[in-house]
Amino acid sequence: MNIAVIIPAGGSGERLGANIPKALVQLGGRTLIEHAVAQMAPIATHVVVAAPAGFEDQFRSLLGTEVTVVTGGITRTESVKAALKTLSKEISFVLVHDAARPLASTDLARRIIKELEAGADAVIPGLKVADTIKRVNIDGFVTKTPNRTKLRAIQTPQGFTYETLVTAHKSMSDATDDAGLVEELDIPVKVILGEERALKITTPDDFQRAYRFLLGEDVMDFRVGIGTDAHAFSSDPSRALHLAGLEWPGEVGVDGHSDGDVAAHAICDALLSAAQSGDLGSHFGTSRPEYAGASGSQLLQEVRAIVDAAGFVITNVSVQIVGNRPKIGPRRQEAIDALSHALGGAPVSVSATTTDGLGFTGEGKGLSAIATALITCK
Repeated sequence: MNIAVIIPAGGSGERLGANIPKALVQLGGRTLIEHAVAQMAPIATHVVVAAPAGFEDQFRSLLGTEVTVVTGGITRTESVKAALKTLSKEISFVLVHDAARPLASTDLARRIIKELEAGADAVIPGLKVADTIKRVNIDGFVTKTPNRTKLRAIQTPQGFTYETLVTAHKSMSDATDDAGLVEELDIPVKVILGEERALKITTPDDFQRAYRFLLGEDVMDFRVGIGTDAHAFSSDPSRALHLAGLEWPGEVGVDGHSDGDVAAHAICDALLSAAQSGDLGSHFGTSRPEYAGASGSQLLQEVRAIVDAAGFVITNVSVQIVGNRPKIGPRRQEAIDALSHALGGAPVSVSATTTDGLGFTGEGKGLSAIATALITCK
């Protein structure tokens, strides 16, 4: 049986503090889209990812040749339609998933397929609603209190017969999920029990919940932090470039109070955020002249001491460098080793991307980085 999985991945990472698509933000050393594809691939004969315009090659390099990458639209519905066009009529069932729900399990997908095989045209997962829900008018007054026993918080993946989904997307409507389009056709949509791990990652707090599923319940106390940093390239051609704990000969550096190592600085902010211990500026800002020209490695070492004093151990760090130059790949392992050494041997993941000409990094005006850090209680 031919089963396709479509994953729209056009969401922005703004609420996560990222200047890249949300699907490219890392969770435990892998991007959200890699997690989502890995969970869905075992049940699929075809996987199609709708990437944001300008990031198609980045997605292809991450996902490999077995995943079809198409250019997504402005809306989720437009992205699904673009992906549907790549599928043949031999497809039996289509599951539409969200890259922002990276931990939805293969088992959940199998249970949806089982219902489709039993004759359902549309199957979606959902969880019972714990909170009382109020319908409120434009003036802020309650107009109705629905019976919450009949309410469900809907998740993805959502499964459909190929014919049902294609017909639904002939509509000119733009729904927040594909089941909404199917409902307009008066086709019954079956709801099955979803799962807590299929949570949607929208804010930094969601990362902490996601890490609990990744690490298991044995980890009783852990914190997650996100950090970013950006610096413009210097007009001084003699200024050296320091990045990811390394010096890069032949490259013009960036301006900054310290050495301008955006990767190290983003990691510092992520660690301080996780430990609830302020931020980079409050510890090493321009009001501290002794840190003028300080190396990224020095700052990482001092932040490690702060995290240690707060009662935590660094469990994992992931950083993504955004910029046209330098090429990170040839020195990736060196960068990992340098950053890990500064952090006392903690596991470190380093990746790099460009913005395909978009923004100040795409225009070659500077570098930025986004980092996530996981720390656990001693």
